[in-house]
Amino acid sequence: MDIIEIQMALIDEDKDQPRYQFDEEALTELMQSIDELGLLSPIKVRTGSDGRYKIIYGNRRYKASQMLGRTTIPCIVSNVTDEMEIYLEQIAENLTREGFSPIEEAEAFDKLMNDTRFRSSIKFLSAKLGKPESYIKNKCELLKFSNAVKKLIVSGTEIRKNKLTEDQLIPLKDLPIEHRDPIALIAARDELPVTDVKKIAKLFKDKTISESTKEKLLLKTGSGLIETWSVYEQNRKERAKPPAEPKSGAKPAQHNESTNQASFSQAAAQEKGSHSTVGKNAESITDLLQLMKSGLPKQAEITNTITQMIVTGAHGGQALFPHEIEEVINQLEKLTIAWKNLHDHSLHNGI
Repeated sequence: MDIIEIQMALIDEDKDQPRYQFDEEALTELMQSIDELGLLSPIKVRTGSDGRYKIIYGNRRYKASQMLGRTTIPCIVSNVTDEMEIYLEQIAENLTREGFSPIEEAEAFDKLMNDTRFRSSIKFLSAKLGKPESYIKNKCELLKFSNAVKKLIVSGTEIRKNKLTEDQLIPLKDLPIEHRDPIALIAARDELPVTDVKKIAKLFKDKTISESTKEKLLLKTGSGLIETWSVYEQNRKERAKPPAEPKSGAKPAQHNESTNQASFSQAAAQEKGSHSTVGKNAESITDLLQLMKSGLPKQAEITNTITQMIVTGAHGGQALFPHEIEEVINQLEKLTIAWKNLHDHSLHNGI
């Protein structure tokens, strides 16, 4: 493989190459390195028309040498003309270099699969570039995001303010764009770790939460969304709990509202006559405990309703409304008083 010095003035950059983002600070560092140590690796060019050359790879080294005022640069000259072969070589070379951004990779893969000049498959690219198919698919998912988000995407896994890693974005890829992009920007602004982004994505994938509620949630900060997720998750676990099994021989309590209200009414009536009947037999205490137990499902419903009100900021569409909650609480207070009366009377009479 021959390396020859070619006049800088005879070399053209390839504007169609996969790498086009050049960090100015990194470019300056490269220029200083070349100035001190020389160019350690030649660039690769292909022959063109009129005795000119076009860069296959090495654009950064070419730019840094230009900044230094160099008149020649060491080159490897290729006679390859196949566009597919050249583009694959450009990608393969850039994959080994620092600074090749995830978006540049994604756009290169997408171009190879969808440009009419190439029309490659993921399987073909995987074999040619030595990358798993899942790696290529995940990179292409980044193209779903808007330009505002794409500009923030950087290589690596370090969480930085106003920057986004691929790991932060992948959990959001299946959300509709009206949720996907705002959450991504919140994650960048508030430096959300990947675990938090996954929790927020789960929240927005829940179809039981209305679109209007989700729009309101997008006004929250990252920490506010995580707090909401915690309440949501607690509420979900409560709903998933199986109902308590009745004791042996006891009839299962009916958990509908009418039965519970009837139980509360019965307890209220029992409270009025508790002083006259409690001393007759100890079964009154058992009966009252059963009534109090029948109220437990309604208490759980109150808890779930209040929790849901915290998440949504409203009580519309819930099983209980505020006035119903107050009524149930009043009945529970009456049951508590009846229990205390029974208990005190039992102790007084040695039952």
